[in-house]
Amino acid sequence: MLVDGQLRAKSHKLAGGEEIEIDPPAQPAAEPTAAPPELTIAYDDEHLLVVEKPAGVVVHPAPGHPGGTLAEALAAAGAAGGEEGRPGIVHRLDRDTSGLLVVARSPETYERLQRLVRRRELTREYLGLVVGNPRSRRGTIDAPIGRDRHDRLRHSLDTDTPRAAVTHFELEELLPRHALLRVRLETGRTHQIRVHLAAIDLPVAGDPTYGVAGELGLERQFLHAARLAFVHPFTGADVDVSSPLPPDLVAALEAARGS
Repeated sequence: MLVDGQLRAKSHKLAGGEEIEIDPPAQPAAEPTAAPPELTIAYDDEHLLVVEKPAGVVVHPAPGHPGGTLAEALAAAGAAGGEEGRPGIVHRLDRDTSGLLVVARSPETYERLQRLVRRRELTREYLGLVVGNPRSRRGTIDAPIGRDRHDRLRHSLDTDTPRAAVTHFELEELLPRHALLRVRLETGRTHQIRVHLAAIDLPVAGDPTYGVAGELGLERQFLHAARLAFVHPFTGADVDVSSPLPPDLVAALEAARGS
């Protein structure tokens, strides 16, 4: 502590009117944050880009995940528009879901893409491997979803805050104990596909929250955003981008075929 420019002990008695300078407490060393992931770009033009998000990457900063997010990499790639800290991000994927995201490069593009989402004109298709066999080759699940009444970390149909949610599915491949489904989102609620499929007794393989963790050796849920299709908000051209299954899901699918 400095009193009138002189170093004094903390127990020094003040007379009144002195100028005091106190060193701020030492700040704990900042924990190292993960580096932003490398971007794999599936489509790119002056207005927008479609990127491949790997599993295990958080889309935007959240408690416990301040760095190493996709948002950081997108900002460096020129993404813009939308909320602070989420540049250009029009929709999201769960941390352990891989696949395609469309991202705006300007506030105007962001607003136009948002309108596509609101009008349900952004086609989002996923490949999901479920435990069990569906009763029909295709179907629609129309059931509101919200935060679970009893478990704040889960979302479910048993909720006090229901929001409309519609999921369409079609059978891609029937397997001995599993089924590969192509799933299309009409709405985009948190954990929507995982909650809806679990609600009809077809939990996503490997899902630690709504299914059985470790199924087929999976370290995450078998869910991949495999296709994005929409009319370009500036040019009017059809944009249709597909993404193949990543290696961990290919291996799990082969294991399911052999079971």
